[in-house]
Amino acid sequence: MEKRPCGLYRTSEAIGDAVPAGVLVYFHNHGDPGPGVYRPREWRHNRAVFEERGTVIPDERYAESLVALLPEGLYRVLEPFPCCEQECQRFEAEVLVQLGYDGQARPILFVPELVDGALVFPERGTRVEEWKLGKLRPLQVRVAEGRAPAGPPPAHLN
Repeated sequence: MEKRPCGLYRTSEAIGDAVPAGVLVYFHNHGDPGPGVYRPREWRHNRAVFEERGTVIPDERYAESLVALLPEGLYRVLEPFPCCEQECQRFEAEVLVQLGYDGQARPILFVPELVDGALVFPERGTRVEEWKLGKLRPLQVRVAEGRAPAGPPPAHLN
């Protein structure tokens, strides 16, 4: 199972009644009692916060069926693109965006605004087609000491 890195994924197969196909999960390739997936329990600052107890996956084949997703976080737009065919919103080159996901692992982009010298991220974003995420590049942002971002389950921080 260690071939598959810990991170965000979309399930392509269900694990019984516990985890349906087509949902956002955090895959943890080690732990007690074993490798498993964790479902989001809430969202904070447009990032999923995952449950503390996951569901153990049945086998290696299941791990291989997970669809890898880009990490949540801050990105810059490399080239302009519309959110969808209706062009409800256009993302211009060099714009800062925050990538998040909904419970069905559909990507959502949040565009911050500068308010009184501080970046403010909206609570509502714009869904984009997954293939358009190739037009984004991650930004490196320093995390304040002692303040880990919401993300993987606490067990992953060990």
